[in-house]
Amino acid sequence: MGKAYIKAISYYLPEKVVTNTEIAELFPDWSAEKVASKIGVIERHISAPDETSLDMAEKAALSLIKRHDIDKDDIDFVLLCTQSPDYFLPTSACILQDRLGLPLTCGALDFNLGCSGYIYGLALAKGLLSSGTANNILLVTSETYSKFIHEKDKGNRTIFGDAATATLVSKSGYMEIMEFDLGTDGSGAENLIVKRGGMRNRNSAGNLQFDDAGNPQSEDHLYMNGSEIFNFTLEFIPKLVYKTLEKNNMEFDNIDLFVFHQVNKYMLEFLRKKLKIPHDKFVYHMEHVGNTVSSTIPIALAELDKSSLPRHLLLAGFGVGLSWGGVILNSCENI
Repeated sequence: MGKAYIKAISYYLPEKVVTNTEIAELFPDWSAEKVASKIGVIERHISAPDETSLDMAEKAALSLIKRHDIDKDDIDFVLLCTQSPDYFLPTSACILQDRLGLPLTCGALDFNLGCSGYIYGLALAKGLLSSGTANNILLVTSETYSKFIHEKDKGNRTIFGDAATATLVSKSGYMEIMEFDLGTDGSGAENLIVKRGGMRNRNSAGNLQFDDAGNPQSEDHLYMNGSEIFNFTLEFIPKLVYKTLEKNNMEFDNIDLFVFHQVNKYMLEFLRKKLKIPHDKFVYHMEHVGNTVSSTIPIALAELDKSSLPRHLLLAGFGVGLSWGGVILNSCENI
């Protein structure tokens, strides 16, 4: 299989910021300090009422093109990962091609994945490059989970933020994309789901209720079974790490930096300890953005100092689906 590289990454965060102090004012039993210590988030960016995933995708892509002096005519494929598209049809990627002024010869498609989406996107991009179908792929992740969350859902409101990222995947770059390990367990679909709005259940359920703890329960909003997601993560992600190492013929100690999906601090710390990963080899980057779903990993990568990148990075994405994916990136010398 031909080689593929990450050439550049940029991201966009909405203007509105919701702090822990603001959340604590709405939910007095959750102090700002408690949210920060348990979830690992101090503030998160929330999309404006009229700001969609497509709008954010456009801003992230334009930032990438401008900051890295990319010729639009060189982009010949767009991959857009989102679970909050503007329309059922057409795909947001097609509209993004037009908004960006990319060539009419450019392929474009959406794919619906959440927390593992960036890993799957890199796999798709590498496949397109290796087959000779494309040479420069614009991989975009964009999500507005905040629009799925009920205003009184303190748990999910503390965790999630909105964001979009844009990555140029090409035949040259500063991080080589190596081999993947991917997996799916659709039997866990209902543990993280928005039940209403699609073709199976098009109309609003109007069945909002509150449990004994005052948490809203409704098929019209995002539902997450935290304990089941936690159990899934602990069962599958350590295996994912070792399978990814095996597929790349590498040992655990060869990895210089682990970049996991930024689910929340508590779960990440549990995983880090279970895998016995040293603090200085493990990335935490959610304090000021929250869990941005498919955008957490590329945001973390974008914040790494290119002048002192570690040699081998292991990425792991996991969550809604249930779905998971891992890959190793090798940073290139003399970038």
